[in-house]
Amino acid sequence: MELTTIIAISATVIALIVIVVGVISIRSERDLLEERLNSEPENESLLNFELSEEEEQQLSVRSRALESLDEMLSERSWGKNQRTLLSRADLKITVAEFAILHVITMGAVFAATYFVFFRGNLIFAILGGFIGFFLPRIYVARQVSTRLIRFENQLPDTLGLWVNALRSGYSVLQSVEAISKDSPEPTATEFGRVVREVQLGINVEDALDHLLERVDSEDLDLVITAVNIQREVGGNLAEILEVIANTIRERVKLKGEIRVLTTQGRTTGYIISALPILLALLLNTINPGFIGPLFENRACGWPMVGAGLALIGMGTAAIQKIVDIEI
Repeated sequence: MELTTIIAISATVIALIVIVVGVISIRSERDLLEERLNSEPENESLLNFELSEEEEQQLSVRSRALESLDEMLSERSWGKNQRTLLSRADLKITVAEFAILHVITMGAVFAATYFVFFRGNLIFAILGGFIGFFLPRIYVARQVSTRLIRFENQLPDTLGLWVNALRSGYSVLQSVEAISKDSPEPTATEFGRVVREVQLGINVEDALDHLLERVDSEDLDLVITAVNIQREVGGNLAEILEVIANTIRERVKLKGEIRVLTTQGRTTGYIISALPILLALLLNTINPGFIGPLFENRACGWPMVGAGLALIGMGTAAIQKIVDIEI
């Protein structure tokens, strides 16, 4: 291994360690402030709080630098999209921290590929770093999907609670507050945010629109549209929500049946797609001389690897398209 390569890898590892330590320390400094911002107020307004001198001193130069980076990224289209995704996944990190996490995972996978799986092969290490760059996005997308499914499964019961509260004489906002207290997660958190936004002075319509931005659900869009129309033209909101609840309950039931029937196909697609890659990594780790020529021969080996990866990707996409049934 050349000296320049060793120096470059060592510098990259040290930089990643410094970034990880800095992010962890900054997060620990901001824990107290985050708790105070997210806590429920008692006998005072949500806006009536002040930081003590000790708390202000805890906001060090590193945290200010991270906040400046977060503001710069949040103004860009990429930062706005990532902030929306983080909000939908309910992850308590900023856009800047999410961007730094991309760098950390990219460097970690690059190092693991270079030193463990493909020893000394810089080309495949760069490919591994490229894959590692997208790992945080894959995780966030998975969290968003899981949270959305849980919310939609709870929505019929949520509407039932809303209907009962309205028939008991509650207003729309009081009904939403009752839902935030009696419903499971993530419904309780999302409707609780609506209540806090209204207490901060935001209109009910705007607060519900913010809820729809955080939870990208067609069923919720139908509910919020019905609520907004009822507030403008009047009518019996309880009966409207009851009809919508029955419709959504049938849709959720049908989605569950389809998900069960397509589980085998999705699992088969995951296994078939991952098996060749995992087997190649295992063989290269156990016996590098057996499969090594496939990755070292640029004239024949690399085109075969590229064609194999392309076929795996197309097969995975085809399987996902088959099992993805729209209702």
